Parts: sequence; C-alpha cells; structure tokens
Amino acid sequence: MTGSVKVAPTARNDRRDHLVGVATNQVTILIGVMVILVGIFSLLEPKFFSVPTANNILTDWGSVALIAVGQTFVIISGGIDLSVGAIVGLSGVVAAWTMANGLGLDQTVKGADAAPGLVVGALVAVGVGLGVGLVNAFLINVLKIVPFIATLATMGACLGFSVIISSGAPIGSANDFSLISAMDPKANPFSWTVLGVIIVIAIAGLFLHKSRFGLYTYAIGSNSFAASAAGINVKRHLTMVYALSGALAGLAGMFVYIRLGAGSPSSGTGRELDAIAAVVIGGASLMGGIGRIWGTILGALILFTVQSGLIMIGVAPDWKKVVVAVLIAAAVSAQVLQNRNGRK
Repeated sequence: MTGSVKVAPTARNDRRDHLVGVATNQVTILIGVMVILVGIFSLLEPKFFSVPTANNILTDWGSVALIAVGQTFVIISGGIDLSVGAIVGLSGVVAAWTMANGLGLDQTVKGADAAPGLVVGALVAVGVGLGVGLVNAFLINVLKIVPFIATLATMGACLGFSVIISSGAPIGSANDFSLISAMDPKANPFSWTVLGVIIVIAIAGLFLHKSRFGLYTYAIGSNSFAASAAGINVKRHLTMVYALSGALAGLAGMFVYIRLGAGSPSSGTGRELDAIAAVVIGGASLMGGIGRIWGTILGALILFTVQSGLIMIGVAPDWKKVVVAVLIAAAVSAQVLQNRNGRK
C-alpha cells in the first residue's frame, strides 16, 4: 500500500530557519547598519577610520549610554523619563559645587591628587540623581500623575535649580583629564571612564535579562494589571526603576563633569532626546514590554557615529537634532511596519 508520506523538517531547514532568525535579529541588523555607516564615512573621509575619531565617538557615547540604559528600564516598564537630561546638568553642578565649596578644591588640583574629590563628587552626583528619581516615582505612584507630565515637571525643576546653584555659570573644581583620554592614542580608543561605563552597562544588562528584577520590569510593561494580580508590587518596582534611571543620569552628570572639567547647568540639555532615540533605535517599544540593553547600546553608538560622521564630512553641527529626530521617526516607523506584518 502506497500513499503520501509527511517528511519531518530536515536539519538543513532547521539551520536555514536559525540563520534567518539570526539575520533578522534586531542586534544583528544594528551591527550591520553600524558596519555600513563606518564604511561609508570612511570612504567619504579617510580620517574617520582612526583611533582619535573612535575615542571621540566613545566619549560622546559614554554619558548618553548611561542615561539610555536607565531609560531602557523605564520604557520597558511602560513609562518615560524626560528628566534625565536635566539631572545630568544638576548632578554635575551639585558635584562641582560640593568639591569646590565643600572640599575646597579648585581647578589647580589635577591628576592623582583629584581622585578623592572625584570619588566624593561621583557619590554626590549619583545621590542627586537618585533623589530626583524618587521624586518622579512619588509623583507617578502617589499623586497619580502620568510619567510624561511628572518627569516634565521635574525636568523644569532640575533646570531651575541648576541655574540657581551655579548662578548660570559653569563651576570648576578638581579634575583628572587623563581619565577621559584614549589609553593608547595609536591603538586603543578606550578611556578609563568609557571602560567604567561598559562595566556599569554589563551589570545593568544582567539585571534586566537574567534576574527577577528584569522579569518584573517586562511584566509590568506588558500588562501592569496582570503583573499586580500575579503578586508583583508594581508601585515599589516602578519606584526602583525610576530611582535607577535617576542614579544612572547622575553618574552620567559626573562623566560629563570629568570631560568638561566643570559642572554646567546646560551640560545635559537635549540628552533626554538622545537617550530616547537610542532606546527606540535599539528596538524598544514605547508601548512597554519590549526592549534589550544591547540594542540600546548599539542604538546610541549608531546615533553618535552618524553625528560624528556628518560633521567630519562637512555637515553643519546645527543639523544634529534634525538627524536625531529623523532616526527616531525611522525607528518607530520600522516598528509599526513590523507589527503590521506580524499581524498578517
């Protein structure tokens, strides 16, 4: 007796499906885009493919990567934090004021002699960010203000306090500029501060993707009511999420201080837009429940590669924000099209 026989999927088909899955993975796509961008800018301007350029890109990337990581947690949880840029400015100003007035350190204190003051400044900066994050959580959880308005309010308050404390002028104090310089100008574009940022990012990535904290974050962003019914204390978790975002923004403020050698009230202006752009380019959904740390990091790297590349080929820096806006629109449009295709 003969008849049709159903053939099980072959190993070849399995491998093909696996390769297709890898090729269409968000991180793989972002890496491909990054390679293409580097190739194009290097052809247009050979100096782009150099250690000094890589160091400049990584230095620009470092502070935004920190606040983008915090923003990733917030967006995955279904919220938004518009205060992170203002926190960068406020934390840098308060840290500089503390070192200059509290510790009596002026700009003549440099190198290794500045290390104790910088440690104190970093702790102060993180504390300021943490405090603002807790205020955001209070406004959202207790006063029931939507995250957009709550963090918009704290953004304005932080900007105001930054100007009041600094009298509108940068505050200089002790610093060690070697922390921000390339380790080897000929072969190694990484600096000690950038390596520190990478370590912080790796720890945050483990928390998001390998711990209960991350699982709860995804659950709340997907369906906060279901998460609450499952026994998750949503308010307490969101408090930790916004506190984490604020603390990382405070640390970014110290990063910027080390780079500039001063705390300036305007040092964080617009960085919340860069952070949101990095998160969205990295594949996170503004509706919550979707996102990856590694996608965010690559998104931030693409963002600053494009900005640096355009400047090096002669495009005016004034176009920077336009480029960021276009990248956000393109990333969100790609998500919408992907969702539509997924429903077909």
